[in-house]
Amino acid sequence: MSKTISAFLIASLLCLHLVGQTKKELDQLAIKKMCGCFEVTFNFAETFNYSKDSLYKPSKTKVDKGLEWAQLVTDTDNKIVIQHLLQVGDPKDPYIVKHWRQDWLFENTDLYTYNGDNNWTFIEKPIKEVKGQWTQKVYQVDDSPRYEGSATWVHVDGKSYWENTTPAPLPRREYTTRADYNITLRGNRHEITADGWVHDQDNSKLIRTPNQKDVVLAKEKGYNTYVRVPDERCQGAINWWSTHKEKWATVRAVWDKVYKNNQDLTLKEKVDHKVLYKHLFDEELTSKLEIEKTINAFVVKNPKDNSKN
Repeated sequence: MSKTISAFLIASLLCLHLVGQTKKELDQLAIKKMCGCFEVTFNFAETFNYSKDSLYKPSKTKVDKGLEWAQLVTDTDNKIVIQHLLQVGDPKDPYIVKHWRQDWLFENTDLYTYNGDNNWTFIEKPIKEVKGQWTQKVYQVDDSPRYEGSATWVHVDGKSYWENTTPAPLPRREYTTRADYNITLRGNRHEITADGWVHDQDNSKLIRTPNQKDVVLAKEKGYNTYVRVPDERCQGAINWWSTHKEKWATVRAVWDKVYKNNQDLTLKEKVDHKVLYKHLFDEELTSKLEIEKTINAFVVKNPKDNSKN
């Protein structure tokens, strides 16, 4: 009887182990389905506002379309990195824009949470809180931080999705036209579909003031669809990445050194009257020493010294 029980326990444990592996493999497969060439439609509309100002003007509804290549950069058991590239203009001679990047880390405990004023607060979560979860770390076009969140991929009823709510800086479409709020509380849902994937967002526009409760100024709906098309349509972006990937690997390595300090991070908005991406997009900037010098110039060593140069 004892041998039977032991055999049953061993079989049960093995079964549980395999089920765990299968779940993680499903997660990895879902994440990597976000790679490839996509026709993208970006949709954003302000839905409700709570301003007491009778002259308040909501943001205009914004709809944009584009062709985007999502390049698989890193594919390991616990980390998947996807770099997005926008391809615009004449398909025969397209212009390539290095777009956002998303890193997916399994059971990650270290997060940088946006807290307004170009400041990210370092948070270390207990391992039990992130068991089985994936952190999505989203980066700006210059690979500086944007927002991060941890949650579990769900595979049920033929659906695969991941959803999380986390604070983030204002998107470009907003911070170039708005200054009446300072944080976007992003409700992100990534769902894999039969023809690509959907980035579904329910966002809140927050006014955050130190030592006070956040004020919700308005709500926003975002619905971005990624429809898969043949990879050859993104050949221009594929070629661009092949030419420039070494430089951006260096940029990521420099940023990794900054992030590994595991402490609150504050960045200057400008150095020498230019924002960071304009420095890094300079084709002449290629050496590791100059890239490191440039990025470190934006890192505020003393958070009180957040001056604009």
